[in-house]
Amino acid sequence: MNGDYGPEEPAMRAYLRDGERRAAALGNRGPIRFTSANELHPEIVEAYWRCGFYVFEGALRPEELADIERDLHDIIDRLPVERGAAVDARGRPALGVDCKGPNLHWARPLSDPWGGTSAANGRHPVKMHEPVAAANLPKEVVFLILGSLQFSEASLRVYGHPGLLGVAAAINGPDFAPFNEALWIKEPGKGASVAWHQDGTTHWDSPDWDEGIHGFNFMGQLYGCTAANGVWVVPGSHKRGRIDIGKLVAEAGTERLPDAVPIICAPGDVAMTNRQALHGSFANTSPDWRVTVNFGFHRRKSVLGVQAGGIHNAVATYDAARIRERASLIGYGIDARRQRFPDEVPFVYQPHRDEGLSYRWDAAAKRAIRDYNLLDLSI
Repeated sequence: MNGDYGPEEPAMRAYLRDGERRAAALGNRGPIRFTSANELHPEIVEAYWRCGFYVFEGALRPEELADIERDLHDIIDRLPVERGAAVDARGRPALGVDCKGPNLHWARPLSDPWGGTSAANGRHPVKMHEPVAAANLPKEVVFLILGSLQFSEASLRVYGHPGLLGVAAAINGPDFAPFNEALWIKEPGKGASVAWHQDGTTHWDSPDWDEGIHGFNFMGQLYGCTAANGVWVVPGSHKRGRIDIGKLVAEAGTERLPDAVPIICAPGDVAMTNRQALHGSFANTSPDWRVTVNFGFHRRKSVLGVQAGGIHNAVATYDAARIRERASLIGYGIDARRQRFPDEVPFVYQPHRDEGLSYRWDAAAKRAIRDYNLLDLSI
């Protein structure tokens, strides 16, 4: 490992191995499958609602993985030389420097920037172990990029993936609504941890609460992910309502929660994770990169007329006009993918069809989506 867990190293290695074994026994992975009636296969639906996550194997094409990797290299080259800098290492205007919306999140190598803090409404109450990083590393690295579709056309094309959008329609209804998009970068020996948390904010006390009310995230894996660098989930925790995470960790005597399992993916796999599931990730002391194309969707009824959760944007009430404007990214993603992969049958998004809306991905559209994440639908 590229880092030091100190006396905890043997226990950590044993935990990773045991987690891999338990994850393999869940029966919640396989290709995207629809029935002859064009419904998501019931075995997938059952496994997702039972576990709170599912791994769609081989969902991304090899050529789109190459596209994502090219965009990744360009993005990394354009990052600011340090937090707050206006230029990249070559003296050019840095990525996102002209954006109004929040984009870049920085952290010390192998640190836990959110655990035990008030960040994100305090939803990360317990700090994760911070391994000792190598002495020659930068003071901080970028580990999360929000509003990522404006920086990566390859990610936008993944957003328009017909199979994944078909899954979204099956789980959240054909009028599903967007959430937000991000690029997670966990470099070997540098990648920060993300403390245990549940993503939902607004609906925990709703009389209509159920196990899917806060939506889900897709996590497309460029290089795959392992127990050492990937996300861990407590299976079934999406059914339990708001969990006292501090109590759970105290009872375990460690942040290595005994019931959690890692999401294991090969390059091109896409995991779907319920936002109410208890999940987190450890600092990446492994020799492997994890780069995740992350995007989520909601039920329309979970966001329409609802006040923002206050994490991804300022307090606002989401009306139909805002949902329609934010959902334009779905239309642009579908058309961008159609242009790149003309052999595929494009997804038809019901709200756009019903309203007679059409979207063309071109230079004007690229300018139009600048700062689109100011309109994220955060609940």
